[in-house]
Amino acid sequence: MQKLRKTFLICLLAMPGSLMAQQVREVDICVYGGSSAGVIAAYTAKKLNKSVIVIEPGKRLGGLTSGGLGYTDIGNKYAISGISRDFYRRVGKHYGKFETWIFEPGVAEKVYHQYVKEAALDIVYDHRITEASKTAGKVTEIKLESSTGGTPKVTTVRAKMYIDCSYEGDLMARAGISYTVGREANAQYGETYNGVQLLNKHQFPDGIDPYKTPGKPESGVLWGISTEPLAAQGSGDKKVQAYNFRICLSNKPENRIPITRPEGYDSTRYELLIRLVKHHTPGDLNGFLKFDRMPNNKTDINNNNAFSTDMIGMNYDYPEADYATRARITKEHELYNKGLLYFIGHDPRMPEHLRKQMLEWGYPKDEYTQFGNWSPQMYVREARRMVGAYVMTQANCQGKETVDDGVGMAAYTMDSHNCQRIIVNGMVKNEGDVQIGGFGPYPIAYRSIIPKKEDCGNVLVPICLSASHIAYGSIRMEPVFMVLGQSAATAASMAIDAKQTVQDVDIAKLKATLRQRPLAVNATAEILVDNDDQAHVTVTGDWKKINRGAYGPSAYVAEKGASGAIRFTPDVVSAGTYRIYSYVPKQADMSQHTSIKVSSDGKTVKPVDFAASAVKVEGQTSGEWVDLGTVKLAKGKKGYVEITTEGADGTVLADAVLFIPEK
Repeated sequence: MQKLRKTFLICLLAMPGSLMAQQVREVDICVYGGSSAGVIAAYTAKKLNKSVIVIEPGKRLGGLTSGGLGYTDIGNKYAISGISRDFYRRVGKHYGKFETWIFEPGVAEKVYHQYVKEAALDIVYDHRITEASKTAGKVTEIKLESSTGGTPKVTTVRAKMYIDCSYEGDLMARAGISYTVGREANAQYGETYNGVQLLNKHQFPDGIDPYKTPGKPESGVLWGISTEPLAAQGSGDKKVQAYNFRICLSNKPENRIPITRPEGYDSTRYELLIRLVKHHTPGDLNGFLKFDRMPNNKTDINNNNAFSTDMIGMNYDYPEADYATRARITKEHELYNKGLLYFIGHDPRMPEHLRKQMLEWGYPKDEYTQFGNWSPQMYVREARRMVGAYVMTQANCQGKETVDDGVGMAAYTMDSHNCQRIIVNGMVKNEGDVQIGGFGPYPIAYRSIIPKKEDCGNVLVPICLSASHIAYGSIRMEPVFMVLGQSAATAASMAIDAKQTVQDVDIAKLKATLRQRPLAVNATAEILVDNDDQAHVTVTGDWKKINRGAYGPSAYVAEKGASGAIRFTPDVVSAGTYRIYSYVPKQADMSQHTSIKVSSDGKTVKPVDFAASAVKVEGQTSGEWVDLGTVKLAKGKKGYVEITTEGADGTVLADAVLFIPEK
């Protein structure tokens, strides 16, 4: 034994110093996961003068945002701030627009690499966590292994702060931080849409037989159907909402790879689709595939209707599984999705018009070239969820409870995909799909992205944050994850500077920093004046408020024949030239032209207008920013933009005005 120790010591001493330094890394902040949130968190921390390392278990940055989810789930653009908003502006610039929420996977990846380059980020690919060591309530180091096998380049990371930006919460779990998986019972948090929910969204119509031989239970059930009985409405369980892939295809012949029969293909897995199509034959593929179009003849295909790309009930083990099991589950989902596409295009039982439509599409040659033209990122909609210092619930989503430590906002519908496919009264039914909206943007508590004090004092969790299943369904959107990634990195930097735990961070100072330095740099911040900002908005005449389709909580509307004006007065901190945008919720009865007065000093007035035809709404939003040109503004509250009803031949809308400093 003594001889072995001596040999080991000699080998260790003989190891080059540079190699030892590479294997053990010491930084201010370790970001685990190069997801959308991970890149933005790391960029933020670096801009706040902290040393940073990003550990990415795979080979690609951006998570789902660069992994196929190009038809962005927004909810309300008002909720998206800071560098997250900057991301969609940069993507827009690529396409010659002010901002865009619809984009190709490769374009998103390029934008993330812009952030990497600008901040000179240190990214370690193909490494994943194996354990976390904790002393006195803080993580002192994490151990890593190579995701691809062999000797890891980095074995250990020691950091002052850790930000878990993985979709699975792997660092969080290994740090011994409390978490949960599955659905809480409604009774736990006084909710109504948590737990078991047998509703009518993405549901089979009555009469679809679940058995291999219709009408004969003894023949066994079709693939994908559980024989477990339906539990009581609102009861809790450990079932996880379904995963799929957001599928990018191309119908451009020169950029199209044919969809071929995948390995292990089994047509019986899609028998339910045949029964569904026989019950009601759709006119096109949108009947069971959510076919959203991307630029350059591409798609972002998502689950739609009762039988689609969601592999319902096949992901329960994923959140807490080991890496090998997760890889197997991911591969099963990939083959199921590829098999579905092949089945639609080639199975003779599918209606001919649907087969022909499917054969117009193929895998894009210019996307995911390192991964066989298929996304490496499965849509892990929900895995572990931290039980942190504060748990976001349905009451927060619906505005019945409001937090005062908000460091980001959410606005999307409380959205859960189905969790199981079962038999109810002799018919196949899906269970777990919930889509409840109708509420405005609401704040997300800082306490929901940090652990309880007794769990850990130097870890932040912006993705697997502390929320009930149904509240998480509203929060779990990529733009929001980026916002929370920035907030987490800012808080981590503040905690380091003040030598504090994450629980002791000065919330007022954190919120002020996020507001004053929205891009984590000292550049002049843009100024948003929303119609609900009473201190900066003056209303005269006959206007009514609407809640749906607005930027933020509401918008003002003057109906045809009404008269009045609404003045938006920015509080200018830095004098200079600003480009002005007016947010316009699109309506069918809009005035063909809207007259606007712009003043730089409160005295001279420049008339501008915009045509209704200029408001081109794309994606999951009901309005758009319209460019009104530039104005030179002095410091203070001298200039303004005034939306009027003058010359209107229809409805006039006044919602929000944005002033962006020109470089």
